[in-house]
Amino acid sequence: MTITLYRLEGCPYCEFVVDKLEELDVPFDSVWVEGPHSKRDEVKAITGQRQVPVVVDDDYGVSMSQSARIFEFLETTYGDADSPAEVDTEF
Repeated sequence: MTITLYRLEGCPYCEFVVDKLEELDVPFDSVWVEGPHSKRDEVKAITGQRQVPVVVDDDYGVSMSQSARIFEFLETTYGDADSPAEVDTEF
């Protein structure tokens, strides 16, 4: 399982996602992004925008932003659900 979380130091939404990943015992790698939006080109290349948090799950071919959507995906895919989520990955 390969999940990458793009996050910003001090971002409360990023920390909420970290807490959810840890609660579900899902291993992940963190990529720390810079504070100024203008320097988040790597994030923009993935999602088309520069906001964080962003989760990339290679196993499911999912790249998404917005913590609420990320929570739903994580809970459905890695929580107590019987089957993986069908997630709209369009932005």
